[in-house]
Amino acid sequence: MGILRQISEYLYLRKKDPQAPDTQWIRYMHGINRISLLLFLCAMVVIIVRLILD
Repeated sequence: MGILRQISEYLYLRKKDPQAPDTQWIRYMHGINRISLLLFLCAMVVIIVRLILD
């Protein structure tokens, strides 16, 4: 599975693969990955804004 496909699934831009296993621990892992990805994107926006304004 490609990286962009996983990112789009984490952000609910694409439906999950129906063939993929769905256990409680995988859902936890995907939730944590989703949170870390969103925090990373927010940090990138803050860095870009600070570079533009300074």
